Amino acid sequence: MAQNAGSTGYVNPKGSFERDQRYLTTRITADGRDGYPVEPGRYRLVVSRACPWANRASIVRRLLGLEPVLSLGICGPTHDERSWTFDLDPGGRDPVLGIERLQEAYFARVPDYPRGITVPAIVEVATGQVVTNDFPQMTLDLSTEWREHHRPGAPDLYPEHLREEIDEVDDGVFRDVNNGVYRAGFAGTQSAYERAYDRLFTRLDALSERLSRQRFLVGDTITEADVRLFTTLARFDAVYHGHFKCNRSKLTEMPVLWAYFRDLFQTPGFGDTIDLVHIKAHYYEVHRDINPTGVVPKGPDTSGWWEPHHREELGGRPFGDGTPPGPPLPAEVVPAEHAPQRPA
Repeated sequence: MAQNAGSTGYVNPKGSFERDQRYLTTRITADGRDGYPVEPGRYRLVVSRACPWANRASIVRRLLGLEPVLSLGICGPTHDERSWTFDLDPGGRDPVLGIERLQEAYFARVPDYPRGITVPAIVEVATGQVVTNDFPQMTLDLSTEWREHHRPGAPDLYPEHLREEIDEVDDGVFRDVNNGVYRAGFAGTQSAYERAYDRLFTRLDALSERLSRQRFLVGDTITEADVRLFTTLARFDAVYHGHFKCNRSKLTEMPVLWAYFRDLFQTPGFGDTIDLVHIKAHYYEVHRDINPTGVVPKGPDTSGWWEPHHREELGGRPFGDGTPPGPPLPAEVVPAEHAPQRPA
């Protein structure tokens, strides 16, 4: 996620927000056909905990147990028009890549890279060059091309017999929900905003109907589709409801989606990646054309995130015949004061 290169604003004053989806589409594959074979320790996944697209990659990495073979760099929650920065690290430099700004890795691959400096990005450690920032393909490749390095008991997030259905669900979720909240928030005209708003809640209502009959979006286990919806739901009440004017209903006011979200949030690998302090800091401090003061709201109350969800009554098993991931690596634990708070 990033604004347009060289821009200090996000809103399209002429109407609809259009996301630049021209990514570095080089793939890291088992056979290395693009020149980048899967190899333990060769690459570093760079994310920001604020970004929903990057959150997808960090969840999939956790669920599949790829931590020993694919290291993680974490940018701070805010950035300027140039780049995400490693201001969380000692000296403001990523300890593996040795760079202050993610922009440096993009420029190492494409001098004067003209588009947005986005996360997630996978960087080749030896050359310091970004290999790919194609976030939709990235997580699918982690599931399929990196299979040799999955932990024992890792779930199959993209099972072959369900791929057509997963792709269909993902397409609608991306257009109307994942990107739909941005199309509402960054719309520059009333009509563009209302179109995005209507599409968002029409899709959320359809997803609620689907999930009223089954525990997960596709099949009876967690798949890529659930990961992609979860990261938007995790930010909904804290950011999208108010900041992006998606205010027909809060997540907590949509009973099926609210229970579905709690089910995933309470599943290892999902909730333990959520840093609400970073999430709110990014949206409210960076989007100054929407929130000129930069004031960050204190809420919402997250104690309800831990309430029983009763979704197990619909059947299904989160990991199928597999097992949950272990706890996060110590260096990757979300600070307790940043995590959704359990009730006292």
